[in-house]
Amino acid sequence: MAEQDGSAVRDEVAAARRIVVKVGSSSLTTAAGGLDADRVDALVDVLAKVLDGDGKGDGGRDGDSKGGTNGKGGKGGTNGKEIVLVSSGAIAAGLAPLGLDRRPRDLARQQAAASVGQGLLVARYTASFARYGRRVGQVLLTTDDTSRRAHYRNATRTLDQLLAMGALPIVNENDTVATDEIRFGDNDRLAALVAHLVRADLLVLLSDVDGLYDGDPRTPGTSRIDEVRGPEDLDGVSIGSAGRSGVGTGGMVTKVEAARIATAAGVPVVLTSASRAGDALLGRHTGTFFHRTGRRSANRLLWLAHASAPRGALTLDDGAVRAVVERRTSLLPAGIAAVEGEFTAGDPVELRDTEGRPVARGLVNFDAKEIPQLIGRSTRDLARELGPAYEREVVHRDDLVVLD
Repeated sequence: MAEQDGSAVRDEVAAARRIVVKVGSSSLTTAAGGLDADRVDALVDVLAKVLDGDGKGDGGRDGDSKGGTNGKGGKGGTNGKEIVLVSSGAIAAGLAPLGLDRRPRDLARQQAAASVGQGLLVARYTASFARYGRRVGQVLLTTDDTSRRAHYRNATRTLDQLLAMGALPIVNENDTVATDEIRFGDNDRLAALVAHLVRADLLVLLSDVDGLYDGDPRTPGTSRIDEVRGPEDLDGVSIGSAGRSGVGTGGMVTKVEAARIATAAGVPVVLTSASRAGDALLGRHTGTFFHRTGRRSANRLLWLAHASAPRGALTLDDGAVRAVVERRTSLLPAGIAAVEGEFTAGDPVELRDTEGRPVARGLVNFDAKEIPQLIGRSTRDLARELGPAYEREVVHRDDLVVLD
């Protein structure tokens, strides 16, 4: 595809003040596992220079360390920019120290590798950013930390406070305790959701490929796609899994999905290689630029839709489906036709129509074993028979998101 004029891309990227940067394992580690200090330092060099305003032309002040370069006060860097780094690499970093020659398939050894590697990863970042007088703060997240209301507020507050105090947050999934999260196996989606969480102006996905191609980039005749304005621009494009390494678990499919999530939430995305991170962050025409497709929202329902793992399912009758999907009401016991799975109050559950198709997802207010006695009954009758605790919604509309 022919390269297009990148002026709009450069303007929007260059104007971004709060940026989420995601880097994958293959960009930080050796093929055999273990951190590559030179690669980590190279990434930190780029991020520190962006924060300090170096290379910006009209925005940089080389040599001026006031207002955040030395980590003492000030917001962001000398040019007011802030960066949140979502970094993979914990499991990969733990392979060599544990004598593992490849990423293990079993969950227990993945968790053990993450436990060893996470400390090494953050220690390496801490030492590397210290060369620029910058502090870092580690933030480990699971889906529960951001789909549940109180946890979501806590995560937001922690990240905001770190940025306000001049520290650079380094975010990773908490792989030492995660189960389904590890099996899903990529931080691209996490980065898209963190961009929403911190109200970022831009998401930059760094890979081992310099953008999205209209086929396998290793095949002659394929071309890089410069801009994506909507799903229609990807019609007929074979995304495949190019870019997947032996130590990481993401691929181009997960990056395109992350871009879809972020842009739908009002956050534009640049996808490029780690070696071109500097150009991408400075707004130069590199990689693939995904234009925003939706509006920014200020709630946690994006996490509920894309990050939660349903513990069970509720089948709704046709009237309840219309009420939930079209009128965006809460789910009442009278509209439930069946229940499956084992879950407790507060867990995410899938809401399905009578054909078994998922129509929504929400946080349930009752245990699975309580639901059968509620099915098809009014809240008034339930309150009279079982007590006032049962005069409430099974899923409140504030804890419910309709799926596409």
